[in-house]
Amino acid sequence: MKKLIPFLFSFLGIFTFSQQIESFETILNDKISIRALEVDGGKVWYSGTDSKFGFVDLKNKENRKQINLSDKKLQFRTLAKDKNSFYTINIESPAYFFKMDKKDLKSQIIFTDTVKTAFYDALHFVNDQLAYTFSDADKDNLLKLAVYRKGQWKMFKSNVQLNSGEAAFAASNTNIASTKKYLWIATGGKASRILRMDLKKENIQVFETPFIQGESSQGMYSIDFYDDKFGIAVGGDYTQQDANINNMATTNDGGATWQIQASGKNAGYATCVKIKPGSKGKEIIAVGDKHISYSSDFGKTWEKISDEKGFFVCRWIDGNTVVFAGKDRISVMKLKF
Repeated sequence: MKKLIPFLFSFLGIFTFSQQIESFETILNDKISIRALEVDGGKVWYSGTDSKFGFVDLKNKENRKQINLSDKKLQFRTLAKDKNSFYTINIESPAYFFKMDKKDLKSQIIFTDTVKTAFYDALHFVNDQLAYTFSDADKDNLLKLAVYRKGQWKMFKSNVQLNSGEAAFAASNTNIASTKKYLWIATGGKASRILRMDLKKENIQVFETPFIQGESSQGMYSIDFYDDKFGIAVGGDYTQQDANINNMATTNDGGATWQIQASGKNAGYATCVKIKPGSKGKEIIAVGDKHISYSSDFGKTWEKISDEKGFFVCRWIDGNTVVFAGKDRISVMKLKF
């Protein structure tokens, strides 16, 4: 690994460790925890704690708007979009499925799950007509999915049996990923497995992984796929955030088998991973509560590029710009290569 010399961005009060970082600017400060982001129309959109939903303009951070979707102080950890609307679901029961119009931000509840165990971990649109979200299981411990088709939500009939203590983490809305052919779901806890749905047949295969697992705090927290074959998974143990054994893995066969990468040689627990657009999977960024890390070799090795703390989720804006969000802020990093 290249030896890096730290330097101080005094105007931001942060340390970074590579000349790869050109700038790192905070564009929103607020009393909020954000674990879900979308980039649309030149704006960063977010949902978070206390029923908050809003946007910040990437060109003019003073152009922003925030609304409360409910007076119940709901906690949102999901956000997704189609051509005309945004969607979010609160954690905990009852789970309200909100739809927000992009033009006027008017919201409506279009579906409600009143089951006591409802806890929706991620929401993902495959395309404008098809979306999936999954929740902690009910008493039968079957995989619990809801599907959105032709503007309607309904429960998806699943016969996938989860293991005892197997669930998922609502850490960054990124434990679901898709291509045109497949949808992948990453579980965690006492078992951490990959569930792969063939979107045409709607059948689900279940694959074991060598990821750290066995405790309720362990497993995969985030996945991303470049195509039907190559994917990356990150996670670890949120109770031992410096631990870095078996917490990163890649697949080259669509999730059927996984190869542990950089075990003992990465910055530790990570909550979100995103492949750089146009890199064919070669370049990847990952973020955890205590670090931002970068890989330029398909996830085989990782370089910590920032010690910045408190970020949970990230999104590429373009090939040189990444937006991060987490505790009380949204920030934009510009990279140079």
